[in-house]
Amino acid sequence: MKYTTTTGRNITKVLIANRGEIACRVMRTARKLGVQSVAVYSEADRNSMHVDMADEAYSIGPAPSQQSYLSMEKIIQVAKTSAAQAIHPGYGFLSENMEFAELCKQEGIIFIGPPPSAIRDMGIKSTSKSIMAAAGVPVVEGYHGEDQSDQCLKEHAGRIGYPVMIKAVRGGGGKGMRIVRSEQEFQEQLESARREAKKSFNDDAVLIEKFVDTPRHVEVQVFGDHHGNAVYLFERDCSVQRRHQKIIEEAPAPGIKPEVRKKLGEAAVRAAKAVNYVGAGTVEFIMDSKHNFYFMEMNTRLQVEHPVTEMITGTDLVEWQLRIAAGEKIPLSQEEITLQGHAFEARIYAEDPSNNFMPGAGPLVHLSTPPADPSTRIETGVRQGDEVSVHYDPMIAKLVVWAADRQAALTKLRYSLRQYNIIGLHTNIDFLLNLSGHPEFEAGNVHTDFIPQHHKELLLSRKAAAKESLCQAALGLILKEKAMTDAFTLQAHDVAIAVTYNHDGSYSMQIEDKTFQVLGDLYSEEDCTYLKCSVNGVASKAKLIILENTIYLFSKEGSIEIDIPVPKYLSSVSSEGTQGGPLAPMTGTIEKVFVKAGDKVKAGDSLMVMIAMKMEHTIKAPKDGTIKKVFYREGAQANRHTPLVEFEEEESDKRESE
Repeated sequence: MKYTTTTGRNITKVLIANRGEIACRVMRTARKLGVQSVAVYSEADRNSMHVDMADEAYSIGPAPSQQSYLSMEKIIQVAKTSAAQAIHPGYGFLSENMEFAELCKQEGIIFIGPPPSAIRDMGIKSTSKSIMAAAGVPVVEGYHGEDQSDQCLKEHAGRIGYPVMIKAVRGGGGKGMRIVRSEQEFQEQLESARREAKKSFNDDAVLIEKFVDTPRHVEVQVFGDHHGNAVYLFERDCSVQRRHQKIIEEAPAPGIKPEVRKKLGEAAVRAAKAVNYVGAGTVEFIMDSKHNFYFMEMNTRLQVEHPVTEMITGTDLVEWQLRIAAGEKIPLSQEEITLQGHAFEARIYAEDPSNNFMPGAGPLVHLSTPPADPSTRIETGVRQGDEVSVHYDPMIAKLVVWAADRQAALTKLRYSLRQYNIIGLHTNIDFLLNLSGHPEFEAGNVHTDFIPQHHKELLLSRKAAAKESLCQAALGLILKEKAMTDAFTLQAHDVAIAVTYNHDGSYSMQIEDKTFQVLGDLYSEEDCTYLKCSVNGVASKAKLIILENTIYLFSKEGSIEIDIPVPKYLSSVSSEGTQGGPLAPMTGTIEKVFVKAGDKVKAGDSLMVMIAMKMEHTIKAPKDGTIKKVFYREGAQANRHTPLVEFEEEESDKRESE
């Protein structure tokens, strides 16, 4: 399909200046419309899914994004080489970069996004607030002036009334942001915010705003075209966040009355028209407990959570982007855009919720997903066997579901999360199950402090497996290996399970002082092995996977993994003489090495520093000993759970362990 722009040019080929799931998402629509897609990739993404999906693909440099995906000159050169008429920036990277949009314009390449002036006006908080206030869009009471003296800022904070929020003018991602609850702490928090703003954005200018306690984060999807038209496609609630990043989004926002929904949408359209907006954009509001809402910022790009809007409006927003970039009018009028049902998006990340959501990286050893259908979408850029890269965002996928109402959609979300099974790295799937099943979430009582407020319940884990689960694991191992012996003892997870085979086909399993009667069988379904099991008369079903020395069970309650210790006579061989040396806790780059072969170290001494996903982890000596060999040098990449040094412990320690 060809799209003719207002200048008479056709869009037959589009370059996607991004990676991962959003690149794949754009390519699917391009393919549907008959538009060729061009991928760019870093060295780390050479074998990635978005490269395979594209009609053409070009290497743009090393793994660090500054040398690849953020290199404007390289992207433009690929567009010229491939004869792509347009560039879709996705989200992140160059999507809200005014200079890149301007460069595309200068080179005669269509930038699938708003004009550079809109990116500029919405990119600076103080400027955007002034424009919004003039356009009649509600804004939080505050000070956005040029006088940045301590005294002036303090006076305005007092006038506004505590608590107040100090925000970096050029901020984002929570950087340069501080809550001040009293006049006594204002100066300290101001200086802290300025330091962080200077470090993050090279600009320490701040603004002062009234702080809305436990607000909701509600945003409106808008679209504008070259003909002066603008519409809204209803709102999304993105309140549930960790580290200032969204984790579950839904549309429409729960508990919002039709009249409030209309006011939100109309305010968002006024915001878009105030900057002559073109293309897809999102106007973000904070909302108090009485459903008063205030402009926060505008994201001048397609949002990560756009699929929930597509689900409730029956639209393809990427197709809209292509049509509007080519000079067409918005496909539907405001009256033709109708709200249909309810949708949720859950972001599945490689991260460890129990360790402050530390991002992870590594191979997807096993990956199985719920089946896709018209009401279930899986937006992803990875496949089984791929690696979640240490260099980029650790999102694995977005699971999007739709149903006729919120409760039905929530039920479908939980059902689908149970079918999303991953082995190879930590994920937040069980956390998402706990979150989506929390009574307050089910009731729609969401706000931006939801996770901190309920973190104890949300972080409940099944790692400490119940005895019934141990029985399931033991039965699965027995049946898998067909170990039909009269009696033996299985050691799992530091728990001894004495197993006796009964003549009726059942098993008696003794764990500590309790005996369980266990009966079951294995069966296959869609290339997966399932365990059908009864423990003391209570039936259950779980997917069973046994890899190396770990048993994985995926059931309706979530997932558990149970380690089977390697016998000592085998572990001494498989450890290859590392003598209990430290293993890499995550896949990452060795930033610093503090030791060399022959060095004597004490327990707790720093050996190395690893960097993964911009987070730092110090590797320490587990005990006193001598470094026999260092396996990695500075700058090298180490995979998760690989030995970092060969460690020779002290003679006294050896004798104690024998």
